[in-house]
Order: sequence, then structure tokens, then C-alpha cells
Amino acid sequence: MTEPFGALSSDFYINQRLNLKMDLPTSRETILAMFDRVRREFPAMDRFRRFSGELALESDPSADGMQLWLAMRRTNIRTGSVNPADPQQAYALHRLVLEVAPYFLSISPLDVDYLELLYGFDFQCGGNHDAIVFDALLAGSPLAALVDPRSGVPIDCQPMLGIGLGESADVQAHFEIKTRTPGRADRSGDVEPQPLSIFLTLRKHGSVKDVGDLLADFDRLARAGEQLLQQRVVPNLVMPIREAIAASGSN
Repeated sequence: MTEPFGALSSDFYINQRLNLKMDLPTSRETILAMFDRVRREFPAMDRFRRFSGELALESDPSADGMQLWLAMRRTNIRTGSVNPADPQQAYALHRLVLEVAPYFLSISPLDVDYLELLYGFDFQCGGNHDAIVFDALLAGSPLAALVDPRSGVPIDCQPMLGIGLGESADVQAHFEIKTRTPGRADRSGDVEPQPLSIFLTLRKHGSVKDVGDLLADFDRLARAGEQLLQQRVVPNLVMPIREAIAASGSN
């Protein structure tokens, strides 16, 4: 696999989620100190925004669609990198937050619920997403025999598969396809395409012995994720769906 992941779809992103069992501190000084620490490392992240139940620090999207973001909710911290030049760019932000958040936010090893790493591919396309996925992944299978093209079309085809990795299966990997109904027509009559998405999510449950172990857990998820992307997700999900979109004329 020599082609960059980002070149395979309309958008490619790598997101991280640290889920906690107890509420995070909400004091003004604590949150701003945490965000200022991240901004010093990533100066482009200078947009501080407040949503319902969420505080976020973001960079402005660049001309090529690249963006970094950090968001905090009551019991989780999430970070994301959209269209990174390479995965290491995204990992730098994720690792920094895992390194500094426990000290700014008083996160205990016992407080850790799970650590999650998500790789996402978005394809901007119109048409029937479910039919595209059906043709790409199920055509010729026993499941395909359930659909008679003379009397019906697929309206919900969103395969999901989860597996446990390693002998202990303490890391879970989930492969998921997300289809969406095309958007409504605007005043000109054009319909804005909605993304058809492919997700690979890796999750490690359980507390850690030391908050420093979060970095080792992240590195383990990243290694497993890149291996699964190259050996399974790209050849068995991304490429077939990409080819089915082109064949349908919906891209």
C-alpha cells in the first residue's frame, strides 16, 4: 500500500477519544490552562468555541481541508485531525493530549474507562448509498440472494463487524459502513451529496496502572490500526466501495 490514505477518499481523518468514569473539572482556569498548553504546541489551534455541553479548540480549515480540533465534554476528551499529510501529524496531537491532560485535569489511572482510536474515510457521492455498498460488498454472497432487483432495492445496507485482537482480545476493532440519505435540493434544484463513510475503530477498555501507560496504549492502537488499514480495510472495503461509486456515476 503505497498510496497515502488521504488520497483514497474525499476526506480522511484520525480521531481519538479518552472516555472517563467521573466528571472532568470545569473551572475556567483549568480549562484555559489546558487549552493554552495545546495551543503552544499547535499555534494554528486558536479558535476557542463553546457548544451545548462541549468546549472546543480548533484550527481554521486550510485550503486543502486540513484541520485539527480538541473537544471536552463531561466525561471525555476527544481530538481529531482531518486530512493530515500523514498519520504521524495526527498522532502528534493525540499523544500530546494524552500526555498533558491527566495533569491539567486530575485524571486518575482508575478513572480511565476506555481509549479509542478511529480512522475514517468519507466519500462524497449521491445516489443510493445502500445500493452502492450492497453492490461493492455483498453481490454474489448468500445475503445478496435476499434481494430481488425486480421487486426492490437496498434501503439499509450498513455492515458492521467487530473482532478481538491478540490472545487476550483486550483490544477490540470494529469495521463499520455508514450510509446517508442524500440531502435536500437547494433553490437551484441541486442536491448536495452526503458522505458515505467507512470507519475503523480500535478500543482498549479498562483502567491503567499509571497515566503514563496511556501513551503506550495509544501506540499499540496506532500500530494495530495502520496494519488493519493496509491489510484489510483498504483492499476489502475502501477500494471496492470506491470502484462501486465510480461505476454508479454518483461521485
